[in-house]
Amino acid sequence: MTAPIRPQPGILDIALYQGGQSALPGHADPLKLSSNENPFGPSPAAVAAMTAALADSHRYPSTDHASLRTAIAEVQGLDAGRIICGVGSDEIIHLLCQAYVGAGLEVMHTEHGFAMYRISALAAGAIPVEVPERDRVVDVDAILARAGAETRLVFIANPANPTGTLLPMDQITRLADGLPPTCILVLDGAYAEFVEGYDGGAALVEARENVVMMRTFSKAYGLGGLRVGYGYAPRAIIDVLNRIRGPFNLSGLALAGAEAGVRDTAWVAECIRANAAERARLTGGLRQLGIGCDDSHANFVLARFADETEALAADAHLKRCGIIVRHPKNYGFPQALRITIGRPSDNSRVLDALATFKGAA
Repeated sequence: MTAPIRPQPGILDIALYQGGQSALPGHADPLKLSSNENPFGPSPAAVAAMTAALADSHRYPSTDHASLRTAIAEVQGLDAGRIICGVGSDEIIHLLCQAYVGAGLEVMHTEHGFAMYRISALAAGAIPVEVPERDRVVDVDAILARAGAETRLVFIANPANPTGTLLPMDQITRLADGLPPTCILVLDGAYAEFVEGYDGGAALVEARENVVMMRTFSKAYGLGGLRVGYGYAPRAIIDVLNRIRGPFNLSGLALAGAEAGVRDTAWVAECIRANAAERARLTGGLRQLGIGCDDSHANFVLARFADETEALAADAHLKRCGIIVRHPKNYGFPQALRITIGRPSDNSRVLDALATFKGAA
């Protein structure tokens, strides 16, 4: 009898990734606050660049992404030679796991960490290791206590998703110093732009050989539909990752939009300013309603209810009002709802709907 065809070990342990809900029965145009998208959309300069790039769609895109890497380096004050561009930061996560782990080796992440850390670890045949957080903040001591000779990658999102909490830079440095010499610390900075004065760990990358920073164009830049991200790492790691990266992983349209987007610093700064103001208003409004939430350093707020029953009831009420948020039960928060910071009118709708809910509850 022929042996059954089986995938590599670990593949069937992967649960399919669940994105934020975008449609709502009975509502033709619901307010979507479930995916931490920029409510103001992309820079007009990025839209113009993508429109112009359409005429060259018959041409293969750049394989070295030199123009985009140069733009990132000039705007962010980085070394273009240390930058690798990917299909969102998701691809950078996958490349790191493909390159540095395998059977018997470990990939560590915190208990509420991004699902792709576990997925990419299992896809590479590695062992995902989850460590606890402390009051919804990354616990450096817990990571250092668990990290061992088999630990090859440690993923930390800072600010974290779905909590929005921030680990201070001195604690990140302590973590980098304390990990085994064969372990790479990966700082996921998907929301780093929303933290004033925070470089996402770029300086730490330049000072050490065991730190990688990831960034994305999906959040502050409003280009989630393009799927563009990048990694910043020591040159030796960049060389390894480029050896397994697909040569045409980013389309010409994506490259053009991302380059124009990163250079339109005024647009991004205004989006960040508006997010900070509305984040403070939404946080304050939730607390006035008796809904707990930590100070967020991202473009969303994690609203905590008394229990899962109340969270589900609030979610159902918001949906009846035509508002979609996210119930992050699969991230360990059954009693919470993650609410993306929208435009001022969007956030007013959320607060008004929750005020009605709390009044009726």
